[in-house]
Amino acid sequence: MNRRRTVVGVMGAGDGASAEAMRLAEQLGECISARGWVLLTGGRPAGVMAAASRGAARVDGHLVVGVLPDEGNGDDSQGTAEVDLALFTGMGKGRNVINVLSADVLVICGGGGPGTASEAAHALNAGRPLILLAVPPLWHDFFCSLAQGVESASDVQECCRLIEARLIQA
Repeated sequence: MNRRRTVVGVMGAGDGASAEAMRLAEQLGECISARGWVLLTGGRPAGVMAAASRGAARVDGHLVVGVLPDEGNGDDSQGTAEVDLALFTGMGKGRNVINVLSADVLVICGGGGPGTASEAAHALNAGRPLILLAVPPLWHDFFCSLAQGVESASDVQECCRLIEARLIQA
Protein backbone atom coordinates (compact mmCIF):
# COMPACT_ATOMS: atom_id res chain seq x y z
CA MET A 1 0.00 0.00 0.00
CA ASN A 2 1.39 3.39 -1.04
CA ARG A 3 1.35 5.75 1.92
CA ARG A 4 3.21 8.60 0.25
CA ARG A 5 1.32 11.86 0.58
CA THR A 6 0.34 13.81 -2.50
CA VAL A 7 2.64 16.76 -3.20
CA VAL A 8 1.19 19.88 -4.82
CA GLY A 9 3.65 22.47 -6.07
CA VAL A 10 2.55 26.09 -6.03
CA MET A 11 4.69 28.46 -8.07
CA GLY A 12 4.39 32.13 -8.90
CA ALA A 13 6.07 35.48 -8.57
CA GLY A 14 8.30 36.13 -5.58
CA ASP A 15 9.17 39.78 -5.26
CA GLY A 16 6.63 41.74 -7.24
CA ALA A 17 3.73 39.30 -6.81
CA SER A 18 0.40 41.08 -7.04
CA ALA A 19 -1.85 41.39 -4.01
CA GLU A 20 -4.44 39.25 -5.83
CA ALA A 21 -1.93 36.48 -6.57
CA MET A 22 -0.84 36.47 -2.92
CA ARG A 23 -4.45 36.35 -1.71
CA LEU A 24 -5.18 33.39 -3.99
CA ALA A 25 -1.94 31.64 -3.03
CA GLU A 26 -2.74 31.93 0.67
CA GLN A 27 -6.20 30.45 0.11
CA LEU A 28 -4.72 27.74 -2.10
CA GLY A 29 -2.12 26.78 0.51
CA GLU A 30 -4.87 26.39 3.09
CA CYS A 31 -7.01 24.35 0.68
CA ILE A 32 -4.06 22.06 -0.11
CA SER A 33 -3.31 21.40 3.56
CA ALA A 34 -6.98 20.92 4.43
CA ARG A 35 -7.05 18.01 1.98
CA GLY A 36 -4.00 16.42 3.61
CA TRP A 37 -1.71 17.18 0.68
CA VAL A 38 1.86 18.42 1.07
CA LEU A 39 2.54 21.95 -0.16
CA LEU A 40 5.80 22.42 -2.08
CA THR A 41 7.06 25.90 -2.96
CA GLY A 42 10.33 27.63 -3.74
CA GLY A 43 10.47 28.28 0.00
CA ARG A 44 11.61 31.89 0.01
CA PRO A 45 9.93 34.50 2.24
CA ALA A 46 8.45 36.40 -0.69
CA GLY A 47 5.36 36.57 -2.87
CA VAL A 48 3.36 33.50 -3.81
CA MET A 49 5.78 31.15 -2.01
CA ALA A 50 5.32 32.89 1.34
CA ALA A 51 1.58 33.40 0.92
CA ALA A 52 0.88 29.75 0.07
CA SER A 53 3.02 28.65 3.00
CA ARG A 54 1.14 30.97 5.38
CA GLY A 55 -2.18 29.53 4.27
CA ALA A 56 -1.00 25.93 4.60
CA ALA A 57 0.40 26.55 8.08
CA ARG A 58 -3.06 27.48 9.37
CA VAL A 59 -4.18 23.84 9.04
CA ASP A 60 -3.32 21.26 11.70
CA GLY A 61 -1.20 18.46 10.28
CA HIS A 62 0.18 20.59 7.46
CA LEU A 63 3.50 19.88 5.79
CA VAL A 64 5.21 22.66 3.85
CA VAL A 65 8.33 21.83 1.83
CA GLY A 66 10.53 24.64 0.56
CA VAL A 67 13.04 23.93 -2.19
CA LEU A 68 15.56 26.73 -1.71
CA PRO A 69 18.15 27.98 -4.19
CA ASP A 70 21.05 28.41 -1.77
CA GLU A 71 23.27 26.06 0.23
CA GLY A 72 21.79 26.94 3.59
CA ASN A 73 24.83 27.17 5.83
CA GLY A 74 22.53 27.19 8.86
CA ASP A 75 20.83 30.42 7.78
CA ASP A 76 17.13 30.02 8.55
CA SER A 77 16.32 33.46 7.11
CA GLN A 78 16.52 32.08 3.56
CA GLY A 79 13.19 30.31 3.90
CA THR A 80 9.78 31.48 5.01
CA ALA A 81 9.03 30.75 8.67
CA GLU A 82 6.22 28.35 7.70
CA VAL A 83 8.49 25.91 5.86
CA ASP A 84 8.57 22.62 7.79
CA LEU A 85 11.16 20.95 5.59
CA ALA A 86 13.76 23.14 3.88
CA LEU A 87 15.70 21.54 1.05
CA PHE A 88 18.83 23.56 0.32
CA THR A 89 19.94 22.80 -3.22
CA GLY A 90 22.81 25.20 -3.92
CA MET A 91 21.43 25.18 -7.47
CA GLY A 92 20.04 28.69 -7.83
CA LYS A 93 17.34 28.72 -10.47
CA GLY A 94 18.24 25.14 -11.36
CA ARG A 95 16.09 24.16 -8.40
CA ASN A 96 13.07 24.78 -10.61
CA VAL A 97 13.51 21.29 -12.05
CA ILE A 98 13.46 19.83 -8.52
CA ASN A 99 10.27 21.79 -7.75
CA VAL A 100 8.54 20.28 -10.75
CA LEU A 101 9.80 16.70 -10.51
CA SER A 102 8.96 16.55 -6.79
CA ALA A 103 5.34 17.60 -7.31
CA ASP A 104 2.48 15.35 -8.35
CA VAL A 105 0.62 18.41 -9.70
CA LEU A 106 1.96 21.90 -10.38
CA VAL A 107 -0.11 25.07 -9.99
CA ILE A 108 1.04 28.40 -11.39
CA CYS A 109 -0.66 31.07 -9.32
CA GLY A 110 -1.10 34.51 -10.89
CA GLY A 111 1.71 34.21 -13.42
CA GLY A 112 5.19 35.47 -12.67
CA GLY A 113 8.55 35.99 -14.31
CA PRO A 114 11.01 33.82 -16.22
CA GLY A 115 11.54 31.46 -13.27
CA THR A 116 7.84 30.72 -12.98
CA ALA A 117 7.57 30.31 -16.74
CA SER A 118 10.45 27.82 -16.66
CA GLU A 119 8.65 25.80 -13.98
CA ALA A 120 5.53 25.65 -16.16
CA ALA A 121 7.63 24.57 -19.15
CA HIS A 122 9.46 21.93 -17.09
CA ALA A 123 6.07 20.58 -15.94
CA LEU A 124 4.96 20.19 -19.54
CA ASN A 125 8.25 18.53 -20.50
CA ALA A 126 8.00 16.12 -17.58
CA GLY A 127 4.35 15.29 -18.23
CA ARG A 128 3.27 16.69 -14.87
CA PRO A 129 -0.27 18.01 -14.61
CA LEU A 130 -0.22 21.80 -14.91
CA ILE A 131 -2.98 24.04 -13.60
CA LEU A 132 -2.99 27.77 -14.24
CA LEU A 133 -4.74 29.74 -11.50
CA ALA A 134 -5.75 33.29 -12.43
CA VAL A 135 -2.83 33.78 -14.82
CA PRO A 136 -2.75 36.60 -17.39
CA PRO A 137 -4.38 35.74 -20.75
CA LEU A 138 -1.00 35.68 -22.49
CA TRP A 139 0.26 33.00 -20.08
CA HIS A 140 -2.91 30.98 -20.53
CA ASP A 141 -2.79 31.14 -24.32
CA PHE A 142 0.93 30.36 -24.50
CA PHE A 143 1.02 27.35 -22.18
CA CYS A 144 -2.24 25.92 -23.50
CA SER A 145 -0.79 26.16 -27.03
CA LEU A 146 2.22 24.05 -26.01
CA ALA A 147 0.43 20.97 -24.71
CA GLN A 148 -2.97 19.43 -24.33
CA GLY A 149 -4.28 18.92 -20.84
CA VAL A 150 -3.20 22.24 -19.34
CA GLU A 151 -6.07 23.27 -17.08
CA SER A 152 -7.18 26.73 -15.99
CA ALA A 153 -8.99 27.88 -12.89
CA SER A 154 -10.27 31.29 -11.92
CA ASP A 155 -10.64 30.60 -8.20
CA VAL A 156 -9.17 28.37 -5.51
CA GLN A 157 -12.11 25.99 -5.16
CA GLU A 158 -12.10 25.29 -8.89
CA CYS A 159 -8.33 24.81 -8.76
CA CYS A 160 -8.60 22.25 -5.94
CA ARG A 161 -11.32 20.37 -7.85
CA LEU A 162 -9.00 20.24 -10.88
CA ILE A 163 -6.14 18.96 -8.71
CA GLU A 164 -8.38 16.21 -7.32
CA ALA A 165 -9.51 15.23 -10.81
CA ARG A 166 -5.91 15.04 -12.04
CA LEU A 167 -4.92 12.89 -9.06
CA ILE A 168 -7.78 10.47 -9.74
CA GLN A 169 -6.66 10.15 -13.38
CA ALA A 170 -3.08 9.35 -12.36
